[in-house]
Amino acid sequence: MKLVIVRHGESEYNKKNLFSGWEDIPLTEKGIEEAKAAGKSIRATGIEFDAAFCSVLRRSIHSLNYILDEIGQEWLPVHKTWRLNERSYGALQRLNKAETARKEGIEKVARWRKSYDALPPMLSTDDPRHPRHDRRYAQVDPHLLPGGESLKTTLDRVLPCWSDDIVPHLLKGENVLVVSHRNTLRALLKYLEHISDENIIALDIPTGVPIVFDFDKDMNILSKKELGINAPVSR
Repeated sequence: MKLVIVRHGESEYNKKNLFSGWEDIPLTEKGIEEAKAAGKSIRATGIEFDAAFCSVLRRSIHSLNYILDEIGQEWLPVHKTWRLNERSYGALQRLNKAETARKEGIEKVARWRKSYDALPPMLSTDDPRHPRHDRRYAQVDPHLLPGGESLKTTLDRVLPCWSDDIVPHLLKGENVLVVSHRNTLRALLKYLEHISDENIIALDIPTGVPIVFDFDKDMNILSKKELGINAPVSR
């Protein structure tokens, strides 16, 4: 069974160097091309999927759609879940990263962005940017919706999706495609690869680059490979 994870293509906030988090930002033209290129590189492997997962943010949804189009598997069941949203950057969302570093200090902003357990400045529940006020989360327990997250609390949010929704497909021998976000995938890889709190700081995930994992029946990783166009993996 194979798990293929892809970080969405470049978004408008990526291009402008803004904190995105749960802000619903579209892809740039470059981001669209990155998603299509990811689809082409997956198509070259010949992997046939049984299910696909993405967040409820359109940069993830649209990237998945472009990939499915490129691999000719648009018919796949797609599971959209808030648990695969990007890490919430709280009150930092919409702010420019460089300007925030000049204002708050480079070390403080680096800790907010890179460390495992540092929380950003939080959104209050009455702030209109808080997800409690977004109807796409109307069916989610309001107490579960974050006003800001560390990578640690992001992992806490992602793990139920992994264990309850994704793993059952893999245990049946099925192949799964997940298109999500930088920090969501960093958190998941920390868990899957047993990366230490210190070493997770150095892990980054580029936009539009598929990563293929093979698992054994006990969900141990047998292999991991990043794909480029025309870089096939064995089936």
